[in-house]
Amino acid sequence: MLLAVTAVALAWANSPWAGAYHHLWETPIALTLGTHTFRATLHYLINDGLMAVFFFVVGLEIKREVLAGELATLRTAALPMIAALGGMVVPAALYTLVAHGTPAAAGWGVPMATDIAFALGALALIGRGLPTGLRVFLAALAVVDDLGAVLVIAVFYSGGVSWGALASAAAILVAALACNRAGVRRPWAYGALGITLWCAMIASGVHATIAGVLLALTIPARTRVDEPVFLAGARRALDDFDAAAMVTAADPDTTVLSNTAHHAAIEELETLCDHAQPPLVRIEHALHGPVTFGVMPIFALSNAGVSLDAAALGAAVASPAAIGAALGLVVGKPLGITLFSWLAVRARVAALPAGVTWGALTGVGFLGGIGFTMALFIAALAFPDSPLLEAAKTGVLVASLGAGVTGVVLLRRRSGVGA
Repeated sequence: MLLAVTAVALAWANSPWAGAYHHLWETPIALTLGTHTFRATLHYLINDGLMAVFFFVVGLEIKREVLAGELATLRTAALPMIAALGGMVVPAALYTLVAHGTPAAAGWGVPMATDIAFALGALALIGRGLPTGLRVFLAALAVVDDLGAVLVIAVFYSGGVSWGALASAAAILVAALACNRAGVRRPWAYGALGITLWCAMIASGVHATIAGVLLALTIPARTRVDEPVFLAGARRALDDFDAAAMVTAADPDTTVLSNTAHHAAIEELETLCDHAQPPLVRIEHALHGPVTFGVMPIFALSNAGVSLDAAALGAAVASPAAIGAALGLVVGKPLGITLFSWLAVRARVAALPAGVTWGALTGVGFLGGIGFTMALFIAALAFPDSPLLEAAKTGVLVASLGAGVTGVVLLRRRSGVGA
């Protein structure tokens, strides 16, 4: 879906209606509460508002992986963490080498992150036969990459800090942590705190999307279910369901729709399951669809529309922003991921996942070069209202496509995959 939306954005931005495309995202929006008025453009609300929800889900994924996933122990986390470090340091260094001393140097963070949705989607194109460890490695690598990108945004791509507003944000965060400790499990409570935290972050000068990550870290990850009580309640609900189903089967005039006992049993079982699941898991599952099929496509539609005429492409080819982004993603990512992984294995700090060869890991390194969402996001922060933004976007789009295709081809051709 993201690929289709990106194609629509590119086609729209290079059509006779290109002016309407750019004008749409600059539509002014105002919200007045009493004497206070909040003014922003549609583009701002997408990049700083909707993307805060995206980063909230990223934060939930990071917390889950750290507590119970591939990053839960040093043994399993070592290789993806070290590989991700290489996949951030080498692309940033290559970009800096190209853009040093030019206005484009501010975009050094553009090629650092991996778009986990696109990368795993590209891996899925290969089909079966890949070692499970390879998929797990890429997912864990992308999560660490996202964490690195969040830190880069917070430290290097935020404005001047207002310490008063930052103190307010810290107080709100403490309140969310207190809710966690007090056993508050209602999503609306954290949602309300999240909105106020987002507002405080805007006022503080730290990029507003960081509010999403910080709030995610406060979401309860433990279940408080009493196992014997849950099992007894579930058995009772299933017995009620079975009894209701027998009534429906025995009486032709009773339908599933009209059988209230049938619905009551299902609702009871659903409530029991909701209480048994940690809020972190429940919220992550609830937001996965809206973020995947709503937030990310809207972001892609509003940010991927770059001009691809001869003049624009000529300017991009000559721009350090485009060259640096492209080199960082196509060369820096696979080089950094593979080199740092090799060093970690040689130093016996980590080991390759079962069934994974160096050829397969190199292919995954290229998939790590699919920057897209995060790269476009950082580019917008690095070059606000600058012609360099279009060049950087062009470099990101071309490089992400090139890295993705190369990774898929390598993984399909390497005889070691699946061995």
